[in-house]
Amino acid sequence: MPDRRPPDLLAVARRWAADPAHWPVPLRFDPTARWYARLAHEADHEVWALSWLPGQGTDLHDHGGCGGAFLVVSGVLTEETVDGGVLRPHRLPAGSGRRFGSRHVHLVSNRDDEPAVSVHVYRPALRRMTSYRLTDGRLRVAEVAEAGVAW
Repeated sequence: MPDRRPPDLLAVARRWAADPAHWPVPLRFDPTARWYARLAHEADHEVWALSWLPGQGTDLHDHGGCGGAFLVVSGVLTEETVDGGVLRPHRLPAGSGRRFGSRHVHLVSNRDDEPAVSVHVYRPALRRMTSYRLTDGRLRVAEVAEAGVAW
């Protein structure tokens, strides 16, 4: 009987990260904003590539109920998560990755001096993302962005 378990999303990210030369979209760096492109859309997940020049990053956000994983392909990224009402940074050098659940809220940025590249995998496909502000130790919704409209 075939194995019907969904794939480990971090393992999917590692497979894509292993061969950027064969991505269906050529990697590029945008000096004005973080660059991203969808690499694959499968029945149960999707894969995105992101590039980050020094100083580029995201707002504090969730993934609209999706779980996922991301892997740093090159460079260094910093992920900040809310812990005890404050943001706690975690430095992620090339080869580092993490899985996250459907309620994960974080921000990711390139605080290093060199460009960075990462691969992100979401299950199910992203349909919305909510941005937050951290005010007085509490998360407050700032904006809800919909797929096909905001990205």
